[in-house]
Amino acid sequence: MKARIPKHREFIINLADDYEKKDECWAKLMQIMDDYKKQGKSVYTPTFIEDNEDKVKALQAEYEFTYTIEEK
Repeated sequence: MKARIPKHREFIINLADDYEKKDECWAKLMQIMDDYKKQGKSVYTPTFIEDNEDKVKALQAEYEFTYTIEEK
């Protein structure tokens, strides 16, 4: 069987393993994705990055992480 997966972009989040608020931050990042899905959209939606980058940047200001955007 063959499956063709469309190219998409992803947030690549870099959180230090020993960061004490890692779980809290990760939960908030997952909430962004869950809220997006509740709107009937997918993380593979072409505008996912643009729709959510401000939210990720707001969390970045609160927590210690970096991120990049990669095309897969």
